Amino acid sequence: MLEGVASEIIPVPPLRDMVTLLLASSQDDASINLHRAVLELGGWSEPTTLSHGKMHQHLSRDVHLLLIDKLHIYADGIDTIHQDNVGHEIDEVLILSRHVSATNTPALTLHAIGIPGETPHGEEGQAGGRNGTVVPPSPRFASLFRRMLAEGRSRGLHKEYDLTLETTHHGPVLSKPTLYIEIGSTEAQWKSKEAGDAWASVISDNLGLDGSEPVSWQEDGDVMIGLGGGHYAPRHKAVLSESKLWAGHILANYALPFENAEGDEEPKGAWKHSIRTSVESTMSAFPGARLFAHLDRKSFKGWQRTAILGLLEELRVPVRRGKELNESSQL
Repeated sequence: MLEGVASEIIPVPPLRDMVTLLLASSQDDASINLHRAVLELGGWSEPTTLSHGKMHQHLSRDVHLLLIDKLHIYADGIDTIHQDNVGHEIDEVLILSRHVSATNTPALTLHAIGIPGETPHGEEGQAGGRNGTVVPPSPRFASLFRRMLAEGRSRGLHKEYDLTLETTHHGPVLSKPTLYIEIGSTEAQWKSKEAGDAWASVISDNLGLDGSEPVSWQEDGDVMIGLGGGHYAPRHKAVLSESKLWAGHILANYALPFENAEGDEEPKGAWKHSIRTSVESTMSAFPGARLFAHLDRKSFKGWQRTAILGLLEELRVPVRRGKELNESSQL
């Protein structure tokens, strides 16, 4: 736990249904920084000690800020644990986290979670999660991304930080729609007050913590799942940057493992499971959605595209491309 936080057990104040959970970990420098920045926005209750962490409750919005000791990527079921302890339903989880990259590039980033393309299915993943499993994506994904772009540019952070998003990866295993919000990629950035404050402003605006109208999913919206490309999904990112679309899971090529097809046989590999579970997961997070797929076509071989298009037709998920995507409007 953080030093200086009251340790006495305080009765939990009356709670409302359908709470957004902001989750932070004391083992993560960026998470602590983001926890600090969100608290400094004001409007929070005094800390409440629970069996699984310390919670602040927002005084005007149905939002909880929870600090746990366990590293969040291994905090399987924390949404259910918190829900059972406070006695009201958790609607979604936004996890405050550090980002690590091989290049140590400074970055503000966010992504959905799960490891659908890993095998053997059911085994624990290297960075949490369970092989073959995805978590429903928070409907806030695209709106938070676009707001982060605007906030980062207005503060001049784009001169130092890559303002980006990532494809679906790592744990924990949760049942509620979830999104990771991250600062990367070294200790200097993880502890950066500028970066933490920028993300806090984005979160406040999106959740309506500042008194504005919060973003909320409306049925009949156009929801994109992205298939193919690298980990930072440049083609899918470009579409979301320039449109008002909603977004679900985005899967890199490494999450769509193919084995070479023989003759006219359907190619083997975990690609089919990965797409199917990601479609089902996205639909569960967006009831009433007009779901469609966007493919990074050049990242696939012809026989892979053919197989993917066949599966999407079977799942009744249309494929959209080109200028029509930027003409879509929602939010």
